[in-house]
Amino acid sequence: MVTEASYSLFVLGLALERGLELRLSRRNAAWALSLGAIEYGQRHLRWMKLLHTAFLFGCVAEVWLLPRPFVPALGWSCLALALGSQALRYWAIATLGRRWNVAVLVMPGVPAVTAGPFRFLRHPNYLAVVAEGVAVPLIHSAFLTALVFSLLNGWLLAIRMRCEENALSEHCDYAGRLGDRPRLWPTRSSKV
Repeated sequence: MVTEASYSLFVLGLALERGLELRLSRRNAAWALSLGAIEYGQRHLRWMKLLHTAFLFGCVAEVWLLPRPFVPALGWSCLALALGSQALRYWAIATLGRRWNVAVLVMPGVPAVTAGPFRFLRHPNYLAVVAEGVAVPLIHSAFLTALVFSLLNGWLLAIRMRCEENALSEHCDYAGRLGDRPRLWPTRSSKV
């Protein structure tokens, strides 16, 4: 009962953090749109928001409704991975600054960012989301949530990355600036 409550508080903390991120995103969107940004992918964004909300509920519900134990070796290593994914997410957000957004907003003529984690990957924030989608539920053995979210998120991220890359290619020299980098996982040949 103690680990379930502690885990629920951890997930609640993530939910509050997501609320702050959405607030930041709205502020950044207003700024970008005032400068002529173009929005893409509104349809899939609704599904992403729904999936990410269901993910947080699913993590807690599975732990409380099904016999999901806290397994220390799995739980602590997944907590470390979840915290590492948060660090990567915030590195990407800090690097993008006011250009970071949950929506696909493209500012025509403004070059794609190649600093920070974008030196190694085209989509470091999405790597953080993938890692978090596995790690957060497995902190408390919520295998079902990890599996369902990972499958649905993989499908949506494929749509999202294609949308984002097409929009950036059309307006921001994306292929020239980031086309040689891997999408989600750094390799030895990645630029430094």
